[in-house]
Amino acid sequence: MLLRPARFSDLPGIIRLERTPAARQFVGQWSEERHRVTMADPDTRYLVSEEAPERLQGYVILRGIGEDSKAIELKRIVVAAPGRGLGRQLLREVARMAFEELRAHRLFLDVYEDNAPARHLYTSLGFVVEGTMRDAACRDGAWCNLLLMSMLEEEYRQSPAGQMHPAS
Repeated sequence: MLLRPARFSDLPGIIRLERTPAARQFVGQWSEERHRVTMADPDTRYLVSEEAPERLQGYVILRGIGEDSKAIELKRIVVAAPGRGLGRQLLREVARMAFEELRAHRLFLDVYEDNAPARHLYTSLGFVVEGTMRDAACRDGAWCNLLLMSMLEEEYRQSPAGQMHPAS
């Protein structure tokens, strides 16, 4: 299983992942309490990928699971070792879950404008840039732009991510 539902006992590993040098630059640094409150929200799904029991190699946060708009936000995707293909695998699985299991109409995310590797990954799997959110995040005391990206259900069906999972 590539992703499984996270447990509260996974929180120390999740926090370790987001504190790695590679993730720190592009991922908000939440306290354990903030993660605990967010994880308990029924509108949110935390998913983890393990390379061995209790050894997390990645995690994902999805929000808006119960929204009437059927728009699910990919709030976070973090991997322990970027550039090795796990992020691509996780993103494909997240898209499959969003559109096939959760019956989303839209999957959306925001990404730092200067995070070229992530932007390339999202675009390569079919996400479309919708616009720029100016000065939407503060990193190291400086305001940064975020790009809003999304994929619609019909785009998913035609995308590299959706082609791996024909409609059921």
